[in-house]
Amino acid sequence: MTFDISGYTPVGDKKNSAYFDDYRMRIYERRQSSGLEALLGNVSALVIQVDTGDAIPYLAELYFLTPYRFTDSYINETHKIYILSCGDEQPKYIVLEPLAKSFEDDLTRLNMLYPMAREKPNARYIGEIFSTSDLKATRETLESHSIRFHYPHETQNRFIANDHFNFTFPSSLTGNRVGYTQENVFELDELGCGNRFSLSKLEQGVLENAAEAAASLGIEGLILGVDHMATRILAGEREDAILEFLTMSDYYFWGAYNIADQNSSTNVNRNYRVDDDKKSPAKVFTANNIPSFINSFSNLPMPTEDFVRNYGRRMHHIAYEILDGDHPKGEKNIDFVVDSLSQKGIEFLAHVVGECKDEPNLKQIFSKHSQYSILITEYVERCHGYEGFFTKSNVAELTQAAGADERYEHGNVFD
Repeated sequence: MTFDISGYTPVGDKKNSAYFDDYRMRIYERRQSSGLEALLGNVSALVIQVDTGDAIPYLAELYFLTPYRFTDSYINETHKIYILSCGDEQPKYIVLEPLAKSFEDDLTRLNMLYPMAREKPNARYIGEIFSTSDLKATRETLESHSIRFHYPHETQNRFIANDHFNFTFPSSLTGNRVGYTQENVFELDELGCGNRFSLSKLEQGVLENAAEAAASLGIEGLILGVDHMATRILAGEREDAILEFLTMSDYYFWGAYNIADQNSSTNVNRNYRVDDDKKSPAKVFTANNIPSFINSFSNLPMPTEDFVRNYGRRMHHIAYEILDGDHPKGEKNIDFVVDSLSQKGIEFLAHVVGECKDEPNLKQIFSKHSQYSILITEYVERCHGYEGFFTKSNVAELTQAAGADERYEHGNVFD
């Protein structure tokens, strides 16, 4: 598709600095002149790690909440690796499970710094894997832009130390990695993930039961795929986090909006090469407008920064698009999906927000965070061709609801 990235004017009412606008354009230009733009393709996989023993329950949870289904499993020196798929044009899910409860790497140590993250020391969204036509050239180019990559001896995680992948160090701004692979991710045996292994009969039974129970809800075909992923970061690091991601990807800054009553902003980055975000999901960063110690003068709500103080800079939620339409049961599809899942014990925060009447609009809802991945699942239904990712009133309600569920009480400060 034709898109003039250099001539695009970002949408939204969040004011960015001259520094941000200057370097945003310089990054676009350097990606083009260095050849990086021509090397990179779509996001080919999302990588999530869970604690030892949590992989199969997490996969079963995904069978209810998402259209992803288990397709393959591998084992290497440190991890079991589970592959899930959702159509040929959408990213894979790669779920990592350490073999030993004692496993520890840099992400474990990062989790242990935060009071509500240390309860699941290895549970974390790790990052996206981008496809590239030349892995060596991609790494050399990004290293010349001061992007730091792991070498095999620098990590205990043998999936990260794979010759077929190149992963960056966890970002000091976001806690996320970015990975790159030259191989076709559908040819999994070529990726050196380890040796194939088969699920036990008990594990197969868990997933078969989950598949049958999910199918009985009648929601198949209504949850379409990953729409966007949202990372929560600190107020003063918002612009740098966006610029860092733009440096490492072929995405562009779509725009940003203030959510004033929640003291936050939502900042969206998209892949201009796809005609559907589900083929290469949007990357969202959410941050306080002012940091907690300054907010202490005005005492506005600040669930975004509270989350960072409690869990660290990390991925907060993964959003899925719901097929727009009126369900035969007499409600919008998103309402039917949520009602059906609620009957199976899936818990949601508050209620579906937004209205879909005669004009373009958006309906959204957050689930409670997963006890296995610490990720929230969001559902989004765009009604009558609505083109955005949120409305201000919707985001304010969702942010408030998530904040109430993510409180940490200690001393005389309750956040």
